[in-house]
Amino acid sequence: PSKVLHLRNVAAEATDAEIIALGIPYGRVTNVLMLKGKNQAFLEMKTKENAMALMNSYSYIPPSIRGRQIYIQYSNHQELTTNESQHSPGVRGLSSSHLGAGIGSLTSGLGIAGELPSVNGCILRIIVENMLYPITIEVLNQIFTKYGTVLKIVIFTRNNQFQALVQFSQSTEARAAKCSLDGQNIYNGCCTLRIDYSKLKTLSVKYNNDKTRDYTRPDLPSGESTPDPSALGFAGLGTSVLGSPAALLGFPGLGGLPLANLASLANAAPQRMPMGSPLVLVSNLNEEMISCDALFTLFGCYGDVQRVKILFNKKDTALVQFANVHQAQTAIGHLNGVRVFGKEMKVTNSKHTSVSLPKEGEDTNLTKDYMNSPLHRFKKPGSKNFQNIFPPSRTLHLSNIPESVTEEELTSMFEDCGDVADFRFLPKDRKMAHLSMATTEEAIDALIKMHNYKISETHHLRVSFARSSN
Repeated sequence: PSKVLHLRNVAAEATDAEIIALGIPYGRVTNVLMLKGKNQAFLEMKTKENAMALMNSYSYIPPSIRGRQIYIQYSNHQELTTNESQHSPGVRGLSSSHLGAGIGSLTSGLGIAGELPSVNGCILRIIVENMLYPITIEVLNQIFTKYGTVLKIVIFTRNNQFQALVQFSQSTEARAAKCSLDGQNIYNGCCTLRIDYSKLKTLSVKYNNDKTRDYTRPDLPSGESTPDPSALGFAGLGTSVLGSPAALLGFPGLGGLPLANLASLANAAPQRMPMGSPLVLVSNLNEEMISCDALFTLFGCYGDVQRVKILFNKKDTALVQFANVHQAQTAIGHLNGVRVFGKEMKVTNSKHTSVSLPKEGEDTNLTKDYMNSPLHRFKKPGSKNFQNIFPPSRTLHLSNIPESVTEEELTSMFEDCGDVADFRFLPKDRKMAHLSMATTEEAIDALIKMHNYKISETHHLRVSFARSSN
């Protein structure tokens, strides 16, 4: 893989800004090159990991710009060299150094800083226009979750219009979703997304049902199927509490997100998006090194793993069962394509819905039940872990460190997994630290081996992926 991506079937009138917006949700964009006459473009990300995250996500939901589906592949180039004349007017004068400054300066450089929300900006208000097919919470989650961690979704009808509120864990995630999706169609020719910022600081959800969903509180009751508006946390709110419309990059409402293979509108019957399965299929594993416990630890960064089964006749393949569909989709988005024990792991949806326990006489080492494991990260309702889900990176977050343990002792423990490139205790809490390995693959190995490591008689080390500084 390369950090440079090659885009084909790009409309001649597409702008640099529209190409850049495809990369914003996945990391820093450092350069862009348009080949107008060939309907092609090149997009350079800061790191290969950023590029891989983009490729993984768009392999499930290919992007569209100006009504044309974009085809993306890794480029043979390792970096781009461009000059100002090769950029369209919208971003001319925005150098690669500006682009590399990340989402904040990128959006500012594109002239959209004034559109940012005035509060925390984590909640989007969505109106679906021309809604010929039903839109469910599952549909919205599938669309928005690729831009970040979706915490809560509420859907309702106001002024005879379908509306929704979607709360992300971070404002940059909400901003990226708005940049990419405002004005796009969910299905071809219909169900157009109109997205504003909400000034609400948080959504108060009391039930998990077909109208409201809190992914941080799987323990909530289902309640009534049509809850009272006062239970949604926005009772009595008028249009004044919503941010003014902002067409950030001016995406036209052409084309659609290919989420379903619908027939022509004249012949198609309304369809509902399938809810999916809490089970994922993991393949191309290193069968000499992989184990149920290793998969439990790695996939446990993205949801509460209930069971793991390594296939008896194909030991480079496994099934991982999560507590719910949302966690399974999160794991697919973050882990598909990463290198684990020297091989590029593939993670996809499974057609099955659960893992069966081994029958008497079968090998119990290949199937394990973790339903009662004390190591689940997301079992506690409202846990901060829901807001700290990050893709694999070189940097690990360590916690539950005893006061007596030194930096030298910690780095020595991790050196068995590879080269430790950097270490620092967090300034406000010495019980936590950030440790960087030389590569992401070594960091994954370290997380698998060191999470829950007994570091003293009373402390077990907690290890997770930190927000990447790349």
